[in-house]
Amino acid sequence: MNPLEILFENDEIRIINKPYGLASQGGEQIKNSVDSLLEKQIGEKCFLVHRLDKETAGLLITAKSSKSAAKWTNLIGTKKVRKTYHAFVFGTMTKNSGTIHQIIEEKSLKKDAITHFKVLQVFENDSSPEKDKNSGQNCTVGKNYATEKVEKVATEKISLLELTLETGRMHQIRKHLASQNCPIINDDKYGDFKKNKSFQKKTGIKKMMLFAKKLELPVQEQVQDKKSPCKQAQPEMTQPEMTQPEIAQPVQDKKLPPNTIIKCNAQNNTLTIEIPYASHFLTLLEYFSSKC
Repeated sequence: MNPLEILFENDEIRIINKPYGLASQGGEQIKNSVDSLLEKQIGEKCFLVHRLDKETAGLLITAKSSKSAAKWTNLIGTKKVRKTYHAFVFGTMTKNSGTIHQIIEEKSLKKDAITHFKVLQVFENDSSPEKDKNSGQNCTVGKNYATEKVEKVATEKISLLELTLETGRMHQIRKHLASQNCPIINDDKYGDFKKNKSFQKKTGIKKMMLFAKKLELPVQEQVQDKKSPCKQAQPEMTQPEMTQPEIAQPVQDKKLPPNTIIKCNAQNNTLTIEIPYASHFLTLLEYFSSKC
């Protein structure tokens, strides 16, 4: 495997760009994981601060010691760290922005869970499956998290959402969006299996469309604003204007992945890291661009 991309490092943490298909933590029957690969890469022990699903690509915080891991886990738990995700989902939300406040069950315990969302763009979905002529319904959905819903295929949409977590339950975003009848595309656990199959056949994209795009976190040291050079012109839709931090004459850093932004707010000592979409997100945006 290629070396993991380390985007930011200080005395306590490293922030990496986790690729799709790589588990965060090693375990039984897991050949490769972030913690094991990073330890081999840097030659020292790695401690996970939080986790991303194997099928979710994007920003992940690791710590250099157990003490630092405990500190940063607490910072996440006390909402000092803000994590922003983007997701492509089937369907449309009932509002352009809002909050999903819904109980999630974890290990037989019911826990409060809060997800904030904002609709960035809505696209026509020409990959919708044909309606089942016998049942009159056009989807089969994840058990307990979304209910079967009769829709006219002609009005089916795909939405690009921005999501921030107020709580951090297991599979929270996936469960919450499925409960709103807007399951994440290619989510094979909580999603719409029939639509996933039709989508994959039409677009050739089989990866789950959830991406950890941005982190905002407190830092003590001064960090110089940076923006990596653009690798190539990308579709206009790939970086929605509303999600971009304002950058004043950033330093060009060729060591960062193309189109990565690192910005430090000196007034409140907040570091913002935002990365470009993974390849499967770009592929879908290019697919929609070709239909315009």
